[in-house]
Amino acid sequence: MKEFIKEYLEKVNIDINDEQAKQLETYGNMLREWNSVMNLTGITDKRDIVIKHFADSVIPLCYYDFGNKRVIDIGTGAGFPGLPMKIVRPDIELTLMDSLLKRINFLKTVGSEINIESEYIHGRAEDMGQDGMYREKYDIAVSRAVAPLNVLSEYALPFIKKGGAFIALKGPGVYDEIENSRNALYTLGGSISDLKLIALPDTDINHSIVIIEKISPTPENYPRRSKKIERSPL
Repeated sequence: MKEFIKEYLEKVNIDINDEQAKQLETYGNMLREWNSVMNLTGITDKRDIVIKHFADSVIPLCYYDFGNKRVIDIGTGAGFPGLPMKIVRPDIELTLMDSLLKRINFLKTVGSEINIESEYIHGRAEDMGQDGMYREKYDIAVSRAVAPLNVLSEYALPFIKKGGAFIALKGPGVYDEIENSRNALYTLGGSISDLKLIALPDTDINHSIVIIEKISPTPENYPRRSKKIERSPL
């Protein structure tokens, strides 16, 4: 699997060494093992994990400068996209945040096993985004969550410093989400600077990367409580 990992990532213009390939291989094996007792992913085939989780997670490294940046992965789940990014770019200062403690415990175990340093936060974005320890402290926020872009932006933009960026990994039908997020971005201090459409090699999978620059501070009353965000999205 190490060779397949290296070969496939080369197809998306990501070069890794043998040690990084081994870290990803171990991560994939642990994901499959833990998934048998807790719900981490619906993708369990080894090669699919490489393509649909690892490669998909690290492609944004080709389109934005993550070097020596402080990065938070919001709603990281089983560690995507943040942990593969950290493996490929060890200079990233990574924070993984999730609302479920069992997922955080899984990620801590993986990090220890593959010798990756990260900060792990068990908490909800709407709470942590109001906390002075985390609010507007990060250069980059990333998320591969399934929420609409206007909702994701309210959770993510409060964490980002002015001049930083929110990088959202979305599906192919992102244009309506972008149109529906314009009011949210204006309100929260963000502005879309780029959109990349991505085709994963050797598959029929098409994804997109939305890059949102943080152009002004987020007003103090955001993020709101999750129920209010869901009932009345910006």
